[in-house]
Amino acid sequence: MDKPERIRGVHSSVQEMAQTLRRQMTPAEKILWNALRSARFERWKARRQHPLGRFILDFCIPSHKLVIEADGSIHDQQQEQDAVRTRMLEAYGYRVLRFKNDEIERNLEAVLKSIEEALRE
Repeated sequence: MDKPERIRGVHSSVQEMAQTLRRQMTPAEKILWNALRSARFERWKARRQHPLGRFILDFCIPSHKLVIEADGSIHDQQQEQDAVRTRMLEAYGYRVLRFKNDEIERNLEAVLKSIEEALRE
């Protein structure tokens, strides 16, 4: 199967929802966002609640096509949906990293190390 070059178009409702989610970030998302904006990551431009096609990505580093998802407890009940979403993003050439909220809150340094390793690959 040929890989599509990019996901085109963002519906206005997706854009509006992304703006709402930026204002209502979870504690784990706030922690990770602050870390991604730090000097340690300044050479990689990260975006938060980034609309991409019909998806809203928790965090995205477009230059590396890297998606970073902060998964709360709701994701325990939607694993199949998350897997489908990941496969769709991968079909467009994106790499998806998923971290549980408690992992971000309790072991941020390991999360950041994983992200840095993915960016260097």
